[in-house]
Amino acid sequence: MEWVLWSVAILLAIGFGFAGITKVTRSRAEMLKAGMGWVDLYSDSFIKALGGIELLGAVGLILPGALDILPILTPIAASGFVIFMIGATWIHLRRHEPISPTLVLGALSLFLAIMRFGPYPF
Repeated sequence: MEWVLWSVAILLAIGFGFAGITKVTRSRAEMLKAGMGWVDLYSDSFIKALGGIELLGAVGLILPGALDILPILTPIAASGFVIFMIGATWIHLRRHEPISPTLVLGALSLFLAIMRFGPYPF
């Protein structure tokens, strides 16, 4: 089961890491052109802050467990991404956009958070 948890953590870290890099490095116009229509609802600084939080969370999914330093930070980061995905789902629902990606990322984050918070026999 450990390899499943690491696989999920790595996949989430890659996904949220790329999303964070996109938000931090691209302009609003570039993101709109790429199909991220929701960015017109928020300020540039808010979008950059979201990207920075995603990058920190992606690091939090991997480094604490890999270095065995404060491993409780991994389920906390995963829990944060659950909250992120609830917000993202709400935004996409309001805009009548597909929510499948946010639901999948949220479910994987929830799975990782639950499994990493406590010792389970499976």
